[in-house]
Amino acid sequence: MNVIVTGATSFIGAAAVRELLRRGDRVCAVVRPGSKNLAYLETMTPPERRENLRIITLDLSEIEQLPLVPGKQPCAWLHAAWDGPGSENRARRDVQQRNVELSLGAVRTAAALGCRRFVFTGSQAEYGVRHGVTAETAACNPVSEYGRAKADFAVRAQEFCRGKNLEYIHTRIFSVYGPGDHPWSLVNSCLHTFRAGEEMRLSDCRQLWNFLYIDDAARALVCLLRQGNPGFYNVGSADTRVLRDYVETMYELCGCRGSFVYGGRGQNTEGASDLAPDISKICTETEWRPTTTFEEGIYETMSGMRL
Repeated sequence: MNVIVTGATSFIGAAAVRELLRRGDRVCAVVRPGSKNLAYLETMTPPERRENLRIITLDLSEIEQLPLVPGKQPCAWLHAAWDGPGSENRARRDVQQRNVELSLGAVRTAAALGCRRFVFTGSQAEYGVRHGVTAETAACNPVSEYGRAKADFAVRAQEFCRGKNLEYIHTRIFSVYGPGDHPWSLVNSCLHTFRAGEEMRLSDCRQLWNFLYIDDAARALVCLLRQGNPGFYNVGSADTRVLRDYVETMYELCGCRGSFVYGGRGQNTEGASDLAPDISKICTETEWRPTTTFEEGIYETMSGMRL
């Protein structure tokens, strides 16, 4: 399978590239100029797979200029590019709406190149504040500009693809963690704080939560590139717990060093929401199943951390 991956050096994008190469697929990885993760993308590729990886440095605003190798027509496109990580940019409408327009450029280019399938990395933030289990049929009421932009893109991209013989698959990804994640993520913040013997100040952490290990997330995206039907899919683990249980598990795996305080900080700007995905659709329609336990994933994450 020939696959174009935009956002190929992002946390999820790089993992998907690694999984595609592991399966023997050919990947055209589109990387923004000056990406600090470019060296990682090159070194993570085993020597025996490097002939299957082509890296193109191109800003997403110029994606329509994407050059292709004759005889290697792409059959699928995975879009994992989205600027403005972090809570501050999630609230900026200008940043998020620019992401929508740039991503629509990727869809148009995929259609022009003859791709048969376009898979987009959306977010659980599209649902807004939820309580209890959330299936793909739930109404979307996003409260952040980030969530609104992802949901807006879904509507516009799906409408465009209908008239272009391009299958559109939209994933709503729940909390992914693992080596290479942002240092300010909850998992990385807890692990760094506990291992340093310091105090972690948290919200009440009474909501339901769901963590998915990065390798499982990558496998889910690749399965959808191969087997998914057009439409929407939740991507999460089969392990939903009260968030406190996750925090206390990390504390124990760190040797009970440091400390934590519940209620020591407020909720994020998007409010307290249960993250409890129903993942039965992707498990029914593809061969994918999440296989990494939270404990296994935390050990893998810590193994790549500096003390």
